[in-house]
Formats: sequence, structure tokens, C-alpha cells
Amino acid sequence: MKILSIVGARPQFIKCAPVSRELRKEHREVLVHTGQHYDPEMSDVFFEELAIPKPEHHLGVGSGPHGKQTGECLAKIEEVLIKEHPDLVLVYGDTNSTLAGGLAAAKLHIPVAHVEAGLRSFDRTMPEEINRILVDHISEMLFCPTQTAVDNLRAEGITKGVFLIGDVMVDALEYNREVARKRSDILQRYSLIPGKYLVLTIHRPSNTDNPEHMESIIGAIGDCGVPTLFPVHPRTKKYLISYGLWDRMPDTIITCDPLGYLDMLAAMDSARKILTDSGGVQKEAYLLSVPCITLRENTEWVETVEVGWNVLVGADRERIVRMIGGFIPPVEHPDLFGRDASGRIRELVGEYRNGV
Repeated sequence: MKILSIVGARPQFIKCAPVSRELRKEHREVLVHTGQHYDPEMSDVFFEELAIPKPEHHLGVGSGPHGKQTGECLAKIEEVLIKEHPDLVLVYGDTNSTLAGGLAAAKLHIPVAHVEAGLRSFDRTMPEEINRILVDHISEMLFCPTQTAVDNLRAEGITKGVFLIGDVMVDALEYNREVARKRSDILQRYSLIPGKYLVLTIHRPSNTDNPEHMESIIGAIGDCGVPTLFPVHPRTKKYLISYGLWDRMPDTIITCDPLGYLDMLAAMDSARKILTDSGGVQKEAYLLSVPCITLRENTEWVETVEVGWNVLVGADRERIVRMIGGFIPPVEHPDLFGRDASGRIRELVGEYRNGV
């Protein structure tokens, strides 16, 4: 079967690595990189570290407003689809690349498979929520990471082609965790002591585009007095500079450029706690058994909150400080996300080809 896989952003590169390894055992995969994340630190390093095959098509879309970026992805992906004539289009997650790939394929009557289907934050002010809902409703194969995701789809009337497979991020993390521990020198580079520092990531527009939110988050980190590694997304840095916060960063915050997957994995693995507004980082924190403080009022990964390993604090300065000091997860750490989701995708795609 000829499968065209579409990626464009950091989380998708990580998910793609184990899935691509599995698919290429039995199928022909054509990899398309939209260029939604195009900086070397946000793109090239992941392909190198994760040994992802070189994309057959690099569309070079770059950044821009949602409509413009999605429209350019849609037009360029359509050209690739007409040229390649794949049997199936595989999309990941909830980015503009995901929506564009799904729409382009559906309009050409090419079946769509959605990895990480069924996630819902129930916050339609988030562009990602709109993307994931729309893609789920045009997909023929929906690969769900959790039972909650399956239930969300059922509530929207989607039951056909739904498969509970677990999470491909588990495969990526298990494959690379020991590699990161052996190869990364991130702790030595920034003089970090295991269990004595925090990791911070901020990139959601709900935070970055709001000066009060950014002031509150950065201020809270300063208030707690704990060394904090802060890999800064280029867009986040732009806003920090415009708000005058970049030059007033607390001494305990250690800023750096975006990290490759192995360095980021090693940094999170040894952290005391992780603070983030990223869906993927929340999940990685759970898989690494590191308490997560989520800088949002909602999450797609409700299971991590329900079992007590993730807490939602928004951008409330007092709540952030209180959770840095007082949030202690339970001893129990249930297996929420399964194993070998990538192998299951390979099997299901084969069954789909054979009409099973």
C-alpha cells in the first residue's frame, strides 16, 4: 500500500519516527514535510536524532496567520497528492498541517487516517481544537490513544473506523529514553542537578499573546526561586522581547534555544516538575513520571489530571507558585497509554488494504 504521511511540527516528527519504522516494514511510505516548523532547532534536528527518513516532499510553507498557513499547505499538499496518487493519507495530531492534509485528501476522495484521534479540550477558542474536530469527521481510520478519546468520538456520532491503539509517543519515548541518558549532556551544560530544577515551556497563543499571562508565569517562576530551564520557542521569544520581559528575566530562569528531542527528553527526565502549556509535553511528563503543572485551564489529556499527576493552573501567579511548592502526585502511576501503538497502526493499515 502506498501511504502518504504528512508532518510539519515538532510533535509530529516525534510521533512519525516509530510509525514510519513500522509502516516501511510492509508498505511504501511517502513523507511530506509542510515546513510549518522550519527553524533547524524545531525541524532538522528531529529528523537527524530520530533517524526519520528524508522527506520526499518539503513544501516550505513556514509561519503566518492560521488562514494563510492552512491555505498554502492545502494548495501544496493537493499538488503532491495528484502527483503521488497514494492509497491512504496519514495525518498526526492537531496542527494546521493536519487539517490541510486531511482536507486535501478528502476532497480528492483519498482515505484519511488520523493518528491521535478523539482528543478534546472542549475549548473552541484553541485553533487546535477546531483542527482535530474537523479532521476526525473526515477520517476513515481514527487511531485513538485512550478510551476517553473513543468516548469523545462516540459522543459526536463517530463509531465506524475507530480503533483504540494506545499512544505512539510511548513508542518514541521508550525507544529514545536510554539513548538520551547516554548521549545528552544537557544537565552538565547548564549545571542542573537531577531533581533540583524545573523545566518550562510556553508556546500557546492564549499565553504568548497575552502580556499579563506572560508576566504572571515568568513572575511565578521567579517567586519560587528554583532553577528553571526554559527552552524558548522563537515566537515566544519575540513576545517576551516586545513585552519587556526578556531583559527582566529572573536570575533563576536559564533560557536557551529550542532543544532537540534527546536533550529535551533528558532535561524532562531528571526535572523536579515540568510547567507547560503544550499537550505533548504534558503527556511526556506523565510517561517520564514527572509531575506536570499545566499553564492552561483545560487539557486534552484529562486522564493525567484524573490520576493526580497533572494539575491545571492557567496563568494564575499564586496558583503556579503554590503548585511548584506543594503539588505532590500519588504513589500510583497507572499505565494510561498502552504499548506498541505503532505496530498496531501497521497491522490495521494492512487489514484496511485487504478489506478486513
